[in-house]
Amino acid sequence: MITQPSKDLMVKSLILKGGRVKSLDLLRGFMAMCVVIYHIPQISRAVGLPHFSEWPMFNRGTEAVFVFFTLSGYLIIGLLYDEKEYFGSINIKNFYIRRILRLYPVYYLVLTFGFVFYHFLLPLFGIPYETNYNLIEAIVLNVAFLPNVFKTLYEPGSILLVLWSIGIEEQFYLVIAPLLAVLALNRYIGGLVVFTLVYFIFSHTNYFTFLKEYSLYYYFMSAGGAFAVLNRNGYMLSFKSSFARLGVYLVFLFYFSTDWFQFHNETAKGAFELILFCVLIVNLVVDDKRFEKFRLMQYLGKISYGIYMYHMIVVNLVLFLFLKVHSLFHLSSTTVIILINLSCIMGTILVSHISFKYFESKFLLLKYKFRD
Repeated sequence: MITQPSKDLMVKSLILKGGRVKSLDLLRGFMAMCVVIYHIPQISRAVGLPHFSEWPMFNRGTEAVFVFFTLSGYLIIGLLYDEKEYFGSINIKNFYIRRILRLYPVYYLVLTFGFVFYHFLLPLFGIPYETNYNLIEAIVLNVAFLPNVFKTLYEPGSILLVLWSIGIEEQFYLVIAPLLAVLALNRYIGGLVVFTLVYFIFSHTNYFTFLKEYSLYYYFMSAGGAFAVLNRNGYMLSFKSSFARLGVYLVFLFYFSTDWFQFHNETAKGAFELILFCVLIVNLVVDDKRFEKFRLMQYLGKISYGIYMYHMIVVNLVLFLFLKVHSLFHLSSTTVIILINLSCIMGTILVSHISFKYFESKFLLLKYKFRD
């Protein structure tokens, strides 16, 4: 499976200077939709509305986040490697500024809305919702890159719940970026591989239960980064045959849409996911032209951060409206389920599009000023 590719194939496979790869945008879009349809029936069930989650694809939201983690490591660690290779060093200050400009405008917008929603709006409309945390402590935890701790300790509500994964990424990069800045390039592969294997083993033993308790899934990002660096060192962890690459895509799709892959323990499941997601990404990069025509899904990938961050707000607002409509018009359960899913999906896409075009894009323009 590991081959020494030609120079042209290597150039094609690398993500240099932040360039976008259409096939990876398609993957982002698909994963974002998996997260949305995972949460819709969960919240519908919680508020007593009809729901449907019988198909396996409605239960793959957590796995979709793991794919995002792996993709993040592949792209960001790869770019850090490129920066050090071309300039001889990594500008940590600029790296953190770019992260802040990309993630935190939307993060703090959702965080603020979540606190206002649960502490002020729900009581204003006479909707009971008990918060079991001190607001000041909650603000401190979420501002200090610890939303995963907040999620584990308390019941913050679904709007605030989604912030946990942003905290995991930022915790990882707060540590890994300075380490990569001082580590020699020829030690990147060994360092990332060793970290991934050791951390994966620790995460699946009974001696470090806090790693899962606080959702510290750093090994997905380090594994993605290891594959990126291997690519940049002349090793293409992908298949030459287009039929073999198609096989990888089918396995991935079947994993998300069926229950064909059953595992008796979490370690086997975690190892399978780790390998599958990394292999999927490197094959998609090589196969970029195959997916040029999937423009809608590519655009969903482009706005996928907004889809992930805003979808819980939209779902809560849509379900609030349907609680009123359902009782007034006595709609059938099937009709309600279809309308809820369509409304949540389309509403999330609309809000994310508006946010990307009129809000996030302004910060993205600033972000590009901090590239070396």
